[in-house]
Amino acid sequence: MPAQFHMSNRYIIIMAGGRGERFWPKSRLARPKHLQPIVGDKTMLAQTVERVAALVPAENLIVITNTEQRAIILEDLPDLTPAQVVGEPVGRDTVAAVGLATVLVKAKDPDATYAILPADHVIHDGAAYRTVLDRAFTAAEETSSLVTIGIKPTEPATGYGYIHVGDARLDVGGFPVYDVQRFVEKPTLETAQGYLDSGEYFWNAGMFIWKASVIDEVLKLHTPVLYEGLQKISSGIEAGELVEDLMETVYPTLEKISVDFAIMEKASNVTMVESAFDWDDVGAWPAIERHYPKDEAGNVAKGIALFEQSANNIVVSENGHLTAIIGVEDLIVVHTDDATLVCHKDKAQEIKGIVRQLGGTEEFKHLV
Repeated sequence: MPAQFHMSNRYIIIMAGGRGERFWPKSRLARPKHLQPIVGDKTMLAQTVERVAALVPAENLIVITNTEQRAIILEDLPDLTPAQVVGEPVGRDTVAAVGLATVLVKAKDPDATYAILPADHVIHDGAAYRTVLDRAFTAAEETSSLVTIGIKPTEPATGYGYIHVGDARLDVGGFPVYDVQRFVEKPTLETAQGYLDSGEYFWNAGMFIWKASVIDEVLKLHTPVLYEGLQKISSGIEAGELVEDLMETVYPTLEKISVDFAIMEKASNVTMVESAFDWDDVGAWPAIERHYPKDEAGNVAKGIALFEQSANNIVVSENGHLTAIIGVEDLIVVHTDDATLVCHKDKAQEIKGIVRQLGGTEEFKHLV
């Protein structure tokens, strides 16, 4: 690491919002996916914090969530101070979160570089992840570009956005930093196969690293209305006002738009470093079978389960509850204290429909 860059100038922002409907009945509005141990024994958020803790001083880590989840997150992460967990009063998509992160980091250190990361991905090789993230920090510091981390695709996945890269502009520690030509939305299977065959496309994991001063200028250029609102929060912080009060009054007025659409698809100075670690965004229940051992019939259990004449099932059963499966295939069975899900694997994306039904009832909306 070059001598002029120090860890004290680096910050990590973790975005911990979202509803996590596809992991019902484990995931609820009050405790969505990132506050559940979907894979592993700790919450996804706690695992994310553990992975990055060695990269920056403890006080340089900030979690952006919503006001409803803030207290639970402080319980889940007891080493963080209340000031390090900031709650959005209303959701305003990712570019508002990026803008808020920029305001908060610049208030602490105008010369800082920060990474903004999702809270709910599965990465087992923490050491390799930290190496790549350190490399991305260095790339952002040396090039003043907007840096993202691309995941080398292993299949023609249609559920991810892609990053199309061009030439490598320089080496950081012997590894290339690629110019990004464009970001593309989730493709068809045929298009995804073409991306995979070309070797020029990477999965977009939503990990971004940049200098606070650089992203500040980009926000000002591409989202001027939102930027004007952010300056009210910034000025208020400088005047000694509480962040919580400023959020309540200003944040609901901010534009609602994604960072990919508002910034990354428009900015000209975007680069990418390639991942060298395992990665899974575990988007729905079928994904967990990639992280737990299977029996000889392909069944996976998280918790206590028995299988008889059954194959390729996933069972999640908590609090010592035994779940027995007989004579079925390709099912997802999730048992919690107050709800049980039985779902064919092919219909895992339809769980949102059940959540919508529950939300429309007085009797069961507490289960959402």
